[in-house]
Amino acid sequence: MFAPTAVQFCHSRGAADCLPPGSVQCRGMGWGRDPLAACGRLSRPGLGRAAVAVVAIAAVAWMWPGLGPRSAAALETVEFSAPGAETALLSGLRASSVVLEAERAGVTDPQELLAAAKAEYARMVGVLFGAGHYGGTVSVRIDGREAAEFDPLEVPRSIGRIEVTVDPGPVFAFSRAEVAPLAPGTELPAGFAVGETARSDLIRSATRRAVDGWRAASHALAEPGGQRIVADHRAGTLDAQVEILPGPPVRFSRLVVRGNERMRENRVHRIADLPEGEPFDPAELEAAAQRLRRTGSFSSVAMTEASAPNPDGTLEITVTMVEAPLRRFGFGAEVDTDEGGRLSAFWLHRNLLGGAERFRVEGEVGGIGGSISGQDFRLAVSLARPATFTRETTLNLNAVAETVSERDFDVRRFFATAGVSHRFGDRLTGDLALGYLVEQTRDAFGRQTREAVILPSGLRWDTRDDERDATRGIYLDGRATPFYGIRGADSGAQLRLDARAYRGVAERVVLAGRLQLGSVVGSRLNETPREFLFLSGGSGTVRGQPYRVLGVEQIAPDGQRVRIGGRGFAGLSGEARVGVTDTIGVVGFVDAGYVSASSFLEDGEWHAGAGIGLRYRTGIGPIRVDLAAPVQGDTGNGVQLAIGIGQAF
Repeated sequence: MFAPTAVQFCHSRGAADCLPPGSVQCRGMGWGRDPLAACGRLSRPGLGRAAVAVVAIAAVAWMWPGLGPRSAAALETVEFSAPGAETALLSGLRASSVVLEAERAGVTDPQELLAAAKAEYARMVGVLFGAGHYGGTVSVRIDGREAAEFDPLEVPRSIGRIEVTVDPGPVFAFSRAEVAPLAPGTELPAGFAVGETARSDLIRSATRRAVDGWRAASHALAEPGGQRIVADHRAGTLDAQVEILPGPPVRFSRLVVRGNERMRENRVHRIADLPEGEPFDPAELEAAAQRLRRTGSFSSVAMTEASAPNPDGTLEITVTMVEAPLRRFGFGAEVDTDEGGRLSAFWLHRNLLGGAERFRVEGEVGGIGGSISGQDFRLAVSLARPATFTRETTLNLNAVAETVSERDFDVRRFFATAGVSHRFGDRLTGDLALGYLVEQTRDAFGRQTREAVILPSGLRWDTRDDERDATRGIYLDGRATPFYGIRGADSGAQLRLDARAYRGVAERVVLAGRLQLGSVVGSRLNETPREFLFLSGGSGTVRGQPYRVLGVEQIAPDGQRVRIGGRGFAGLSGEARVGVTDTIGVVGFVDAGYVSASSFLEDGEWHAGAGIGLRYRTGIGPIRVDLAAPVQGDTGNGVQLAIGIGQAF
């Protein structure tokens, strides 16, 4: 039986001097930043040796072959009860139980079951303390005998029944809740106050916040000092006092770089941009590490602080990096009933010039075996250089050549841009570029060439928890691309908005919604580069409708009806994603799209589609299989099947 009656945590060697009558002590051990880790022995007098035996049994039995039984009968029964425990506490106890975990795993070896039973005491007491119960009792009986009574070298030949009984006892309240001194502006947890439930995690949290408060005030070496934590069983209270040792304020020294082999050290300093000579700030330290990680050039980045300041008041920071493999390649595939197959591949160099430059070449072939258009080809080359101009600014150079074969027209296109992207914070990024676009169009109107200078720009706000498979958060991407016509094209601008929202409404149930808006202003429909016009249909807009089938129709000189893109666009999508297992999910969805000849969604047409899908979660994102049919509009061709990687949005 494990039954702590009153517990005191003392840091000084004279621990017995501060014990009230009837209390149990844990003599002062160094505990780092966790005051509740001081107690290595929490039991009534005489049971301490049994509590230590769990480690000895495991060590001796594994190192001494033949000590335990050579065969074992299966565990028949495990009973777990906590009379009087509230529902939340009972759930926490069961979720933390080592014995129940062993039962679920099918463990039958007596030696392993005995070790689990002995470990159960500490695990259950930890949960009780976390809920403010300091006077409870824990019993773990193996075939009727208390597990703590087994000698270290005694292992039963078989175990058929384990009974775990937890009596939570009363809830204790704080009689004192004190962590001091505190840095200005430090806020302790709301529940860490006199009269509140004395949960052990509140003491830990208050200590962490106090230390973090001093570190944020440039006291990098702040740490917990002495502590006095006494549980009074008779009064049902906990007296908690923790001392904080702030240490001196320090400043950043020059960053010490370790582990760079191909990366130039000056570029590491430029990307990290730790403010040498400025007051220590843990937020600056983490931001520097994140900037290095975001380059993709390192498989790991670790910042280590020195244990003592330099004589000049600076603190040495060492960054230790492991460089990622220089080259990487990948591929993707999609299949659509009408559009056919689409294959893509890329090759990436992570550190082209020794400064974390990312050079990428990618190619794509679409319309393979498609029934509504010819094949499409695309080749793109890009170079990104981080920490250009500022530490949060990336220089981007891009060039794309492609051919697009639509139902009513073919396009050959080339464009190149040079620009920058900038991170304004963890959620907000922006980009701006200058570029050149040329395209040749062939349709029933003949051949046309359009050239323009373009100025693409955008802002993106992203709070999603996972870019590939979001379960909560929002995503907003607003883009504006002014263009100045040089030949065959008017001047104007394309405006786009992509808004997405995700919300979990039940366990394994996520609702997802998407709104897309687009408009071309300032240029006439026939004098606008096709790159900037809108078509609707397919997996990116309306599933159940053929790929890019909805647009604006015009009559050609020979009487043919030619479908080209529109100047106005709206798209709506909704999904209900339900997880069946950890890896398999089903999706129900509805999509709708609208295209108009005008810029402001006038005199246009709607079409819509709906269907169901299957998702199989993998390490690179969910594999998507969607089956959809048209539900509005006359552009549909029956049921559409689409297979790809990643959620639809």
